[in-house]
Amino acid sequence: MKNSTQALHFGAGNIGRGFIGKLLADAGIAVTFADVNDTVVNALKEKKQYTVDVVGEKSEQCLVTGVDALHSITDDVPAKIATVDMITTAVGPTVLKMVAPAIAIGIVLRQEQGNKTPLNIIACENMVRGSSQLKEMVLAELSKSQQAYVARYVGFVDSAVDRIVPPTENSASDPLRVTVETFSEWIVDQTQFCGEIPNIPGMELTDQLLAFVERKLFTLNTGHATTAYLGMLKGYATIAEAINDHDIEQSVRNTMAESGEVLIRRFGFDTQQHANYINKIIQRFRNPHLHDEIVRVGRQPIRKLGADDRLIKPLAGTLEYNVANDNLVRAIAAAFLYENNDDEQAVEVQNIIRQQGIDSAVSRFTSLTQNSRPCQSIVQSYQQLQAA
Repeated sequence: MKNSTQALHFGAGNIGRGFIGKLLADAGIAVTFADVNDTVVNALKEKKQYTVDVVGEKSEQCLVTGVDALHSITDDVPAKIATVDMITTAVGPTVLKMVAPAIAIGIVLRQEQGNKTPLNIIACENMVRGSSQLKEMVLAELSKSQQAYVARYVGFVDSAVDRIVPPTENSASDPLRVTVETFSEWIVDQTQFCGEIPNIPGMELTDQLLAFVERKLFTLNTGHATTAYLGMLKGYATIAEAINDHDIEQSVRNTMAESGEVLIRRFGFDTQQHANYINKIIQRFRNPHLHDEIVRVGRQPIRKLGADDRLIKPLAGTLEYNVANDNLVRAIAAAFLYENNDDEQAVEVQNIIRQQGIDSAVSRFTSLTQNSRPCQSIVQSYQQLQAA
């Protein structure tokens, strides 16, 4: 059933269509996608619908209807922003800054048109406080009077998102069709909304978002990356193949247990409930219906090795609480052995290792002090993995 809410979603890729866009459309919200992919945008404009294959224990085909699309560059995206009630994104952390100027222009149009309807903006990205970071990018484009308008009428709502959405095999015949796993989690900070909070089934509200953001980052993201980097070392092509290797599975479990100990101490998570959460993630990795390629999960290693991302941040937590981290160290070391000539970041990492040595590379990409104990532990583990 349709309602009067309108949403603009930046990013019509697999995550945009298969996760956030689907949830919005299922809630009866009129969704318009904004993207630079001509093929996808034109198909959405023409068909106004697409199919999502939900795969797992309860597989089903879902038809998402009543959608539209704009080309991010050639169509008038700011004009759309001036009229919608929600903006969501699934463009990737590195692209988020590119949509900020369009959002700023759209907000200026809202103000000029006297639109006082609350606008809520939710960045659904694999990053901590993505909406807050987007807010700073948008505010930088605005004058003080325009910033005052934002403070009164625009909410930037941080969120945590979790759903595995691999590339779809039949995309050549149907560019809109997308495959997703059964599990999904979209948790938003209920304290940051402007005006009434929309009723969207599948969008969970919390006033303790950071705990769930870090739970996902330290568990799903940490485990996913660990599986990919260890799996590549053994020549596996997919996450399912890698996690079905007993030694890799045990390493991944141990890694998530180490990062989980940080969560338990920091947020008071129940030990058994978190162990159950880890088991659920392992089963998600095993999903035989998801052809989730290791090169996809391991891509952009520089970002994944960042101080606030899925490997180094939990490592910092283990140092803070003085708990075990041998498996985390090994996962980080494996990331420095990740090679993919089609990935600019992977190429850059390998070039730095060749030119400056592994010690310098570890310090450069992790922000750890070169002669520190954790940095040296990573280097030693790297050398052991390389020799093996």
